[in-house]
Amino acid sequence: MLSLSDIETARDRVDDVALRTSLESQRTFSRMTGADVRLKLENTQRTGSFKIRGATNRIRSLTEEEREGGVITASAGNHAQGVALAAKHTGVDALIVMPEFAPISKVNATESYGAEIELYGEDYADAQERAHELAEDSDRTYVHAYDDQAVQAGQGTIGLEIIEDCPEVDTVVVPIGGGGLIGGIATAIKARKPDTRVIGVQAEGAATVANSLDKGATEELDSVDTIADGIATGAVGETTLPIIDERVDEIVTVDDSETASAMVLLLERVKTLVEGAGAVPIAALLGEKFDIEDDETIVTVLSGGNIDLNLLTTVLERGLVDRGRFVKLRTVMKDRPGALRDFLNIVTNAQANIYEINHDRARQSFAIDATEIEMDLETRGHEHVEEILSKLRDAGFQVEVRT
Repeated sequence: MLSLSDIETARDRVDDVALRTSLESQRTFSRMTGADVRLKLENTQRTGSFKIRGATNRIRSLTEEEREGGVITASAGNHAQGVALAAKHTGVDALIVMPEFAPISKVNATESYGAEIELYGEDYADAQERAHELAEDSDRTYVHAYDDQAVQAGQGTIGLEIIEDCPEVDTVVVPIGGGGLIGGIATAIKARKPDTRVIGVQAEGAATVANSLDKGATEELDSVDTIADGIATGAVGETTLPIIDERVDEIVTVDDSETASAMVLLLERVKTLVEGAGAVPIAALLGEKFDIEDDETIVTVLSGGNIDLNLLTTVLERGLVDRGRFVKLRTVMKDRPGALRDFLNIVTNAQANIYEINHDRARQSFAIDATEIEMDLETRGHEHVEEILSKLRDAGFQVEVRT
C-alpha cells in the first residue's frame, strides 16, 4: 500500500514542475461555521488542478525505454492537461484520447501543452477503452488518472504541504472521484499527524465509495449525473479503496444545488473560481455534512478551477437561485390596461431588480382574456423572495416560482 516514503520521494520529483499552492485562512467561512477554516488553493495550480502532481511523478518514474515509447491516457479535462504538461517537462511524447464532446476549451488547453489529441467516443468510458487499445498496439505507457501508486504519491504531496503549513490542523476535507487525491493526502496526513481527521466528499450523482466499502469491492455506476465532472468517475479505484478504508475517517455526499451554491459563494466572498469538484468540500462544510467543533482548524482542498464557461453560466444561475439571489416568477392575469403596471409596481417597490420579463397573450392553455407573465428577478435572499411573493399574492396575483 502507498506509504509516506513514496510521497516524500514524489515531492523531489515534482518540485520543479508543480507549484506549492497557498493555504489561506477564510474569515467568511470561519464565521459561518464557528471553525478556523483554511483553503488549500489547488485551483491556482499549474494547469488549473492538482493533477500535474501525480502525472509528473508517474512520468518521471518511467524507465528510459518507457520514456522513449511515450505515454498515453484518456481524460475529459484535468488529467489530460496534467499529463500533457508533465510529459512536456520530461521530454516525453504524449497522446491523449478525449471524448468527442469534451469542452473545446479543455481540448485546446491540452493541445497547447504539446500533446497529440485524439477525439473518440461519446464519454470517458469510450475514450478510455480506445486509449487502452492504442497502448496495447504501441510502446506507449498508460498513465491512469488515479489507480496508480505513483500518481497517488504525487497527489499526496498536497498532504505534506498542509501539515507543514498548518501543523495545528484538526480536519482535512477532500473531494473523491477515483480516490487518488484523497488516497495520497490521507496517507501523508495519517503518517505525519495520525489524530487529524480526514473526510472525503462525493457528489450525490456519482457516489460509489460508501457502497464499495460495505461490499469490500469497487462498485461501478452505469451512469453519473453531476455538475462536479472532475469527480464523476463512476467508480473508485481498486488500489485506492483499501487506502480509503484504512485512512479516511468519514465519507459524505453533497447534491448539485449545494455544490453550485458553494461555487457562487467562493466567487462572491473569496474572489476565486473553483470547478464543481473543487467546491464539494465547501459544500460539505457549509451544509454541515460532518460534525464541527468550535474553533477546530479545518483545511478544505479546492482541487481545481477548470470549468467550461457555458457550464459556469448554468451553475451560477442555479447557485443564485439556491441562495435566494435570483428567482423566476410566473403568473396569469386579466389582460386589461394597468394590470401589468400594478404587478410591476409591487415588484419595484419591493426593490427587486427585473432581469427579464416575458408577456405572452397567445398561449392557448388559459382564457382568451388572460395573459401570462414570466419574470426573472435579482433578489437579496430567501426572505426578500418571500416578501415579494407575499405582497403579490396579497394584491390578488396568483404567483408561482418556476424552477
